[in-house]
Amino acid sequence: MMRSVSLIEATNLTKVFRRADKGPGLRGSLRHLVERRFVEHVAVDHIQLSIDAGEAVAYVGPNGAGKSTTVKMLTGILVPTEGDIYVAGRVPHRERIENARNIGVVFGQRTQLWWDLPVRDSLELLRDMHGMTQSRFDKSLERLDAVLGLSDLLSVMARKLSLGQRMRADLAAALIHEPSIVYLDEPTIGLDISVKDRVRAFARHLVAEGTTVLLTTHDLDDIEDICRRIIIIDDGRLAYDGDLESVKNTYARDCSMHFQLAAGAPVASVSARLPEATVTLGDNERELIVTFDRFALSTGSVLNAVLPDGEVLDVSISEPAIEDVVRKVYAGELRLGHSNGEAAT
Repeated sequence: MMRSVSLIEATNLTKVFRRADKGPGLRGSLRHLVERRFVEHVAVDHIQLSIDAGEAVAYVGPNGAGKSTTVKMLTGILVPTEGDIYVAGRVPHRERIENARNIGVVFGQRTQLWWDLPVRDSLELLRDMHGMTQSRFDKSLERLDAVLGLSDLLSVMARKLSLGQRMRADLAAALIHEPSIVYLDEPTIGLDISVKDRVRAFARHLVAEGTTVLLTTHDLDDIEDICRRIIIIDDGRLAYDGDLESVKNTYARDCSMHFQLAAGAPVASVSARLPEATVTLGDNERELIVTFDRFALSTGSVLNAVLPDGEVLDVSISEPAIEDVVRKVYAGELRLGHSNGEAAT
């Protein structure tokens, strides 16, 4: 049954796992046979999602927050305990085959390659499963090879691949059939810097072509390189859903200017001129660090406050990163609102 909605839409999405509560040892197991007791763990707690075609969305949170459980419900692997979920108008767990033809998935440490087959054989099996023509398969493989450097891997058994090699092969397996929706769980783990850059560039290219990308990662460079929207989940609940730049501007306002001076750093006099900033010494007595709210002070005014006291040899600026926001959310230092980025009460 098709339905006209956002490409990915979930309402009150909830997943509860029920686990046996047994005492220790044989006695506990025997008692459980007579008197069954269970505990419930809410992995995903009434989440609302609406993702349009062509969006690149970062879905982040600490380990155990519910990220992978959400993705498994979106892919149809898990059945929600409560709520409604539609992907391209379909209910994933009821229409798993149709849903699978439309998506590509990379699940972190879990490979989708056939362990005892060469990588090429795995990709050709996926070609047949997705009903691809040979010409379409060859064109797709050529494009993926240009980004991921697959040529040397195609004849290698999957079980003999290193972590970085396997991640490249798994990305190829997820993308070989040119899906319109891609779920990436830690897609650059184990990759060296040059390959990471190519994978990120390819992900941006996918989005530019209209592919929808949902990215779960702990690599904040992945987030800032690929995504414009961020969803932060904590303890199964949505903590924030909104524009990446907006949340940075709201909760990561601090900016630092690092000055290398010809003589000793004038901490006291600069502090007097900039009472709203924090002025400290750096690694040596000639390095001055000025940390300030980038919306309250301009870099020009900070520079003007330093220049009267000495010759500036060099200056650099450290802009805020989304890592600052995520770290605060993980630590429970602030509670974010939904969609608009305003602090919740």
